[in-house]
Amino acid sequence: MSKKPYYWNSAIKYLSKKDPVMKKLITQYKDKTLTTREDIFYSLCKSIIGQQISVQAASSVFKKFEKACNGKINAKKINKLKSRELKKCGLSRQKVRGIKELAIKFENRSFNPEKIKLMNDEEAIIYLSSLRQIGRWSAEMILLFTLNRPDIWPIQDIGLLRSISNNYKKRYFPPKKFVEKLKKKFSPYCSVATWYLWRSIDDEPIQY
Repeated sequence: MSKKPYYWNSAIKYLSKKDPVMKKLITQYKDKTLTTREDIFYSLCKSIIGQQISVQAASSVFKKFEKACNGKINAKKINKLKSRELKKCGLSRQKVRGIKELAIKFENRSFNPEKIKLMNDEEAIIYLSSLRQIGRWSAEMILLFTLNRPDIWPIQDIGLLRSISNNYKKRYFPPKKFVEKLKKKFSPYCSVATWYLWRSIDDEPIQY
């Protein structure tokens, strides 16, 4: 893990001035910040493995996956593994196919993560979503957690919507107009606002 994003201090000052709820959360959760692994391949694998299963189940499968890779989760290592070896970790056929295709694309450079640096957020989401098993939500998690883009507002995320409902005393699901209003208020630091809203419903900071 790396140090906190370069924009973190500016973001918490900005958000504290903009919104009393955000100010309260920032004051309450001073212990940790958003960090990154700076390893997009690792994060994409973790995202695929965690889809449509519980956090506990995902953690169990990922540990087996990591062991199968001898602790080295990279394209070269996965391309040497047989599909049956990945299935033994508890992965579905679709997830095995997604991870194997991901490894091939990374190794032959048909998918180049370096290109994302030159893209805006929406372009990057579209590019990441071209990968098998990676949809908009997964792409947003990569931009937020792995690349630390500052202005990601993942409105498909159930945890974020639940936290908005809890903290702003809104029904669940919160009205779309209200969610959009918050986005405008928090921009250009929606990623930081999202992180604090997640913290309010989970003692352990989320990390993808």
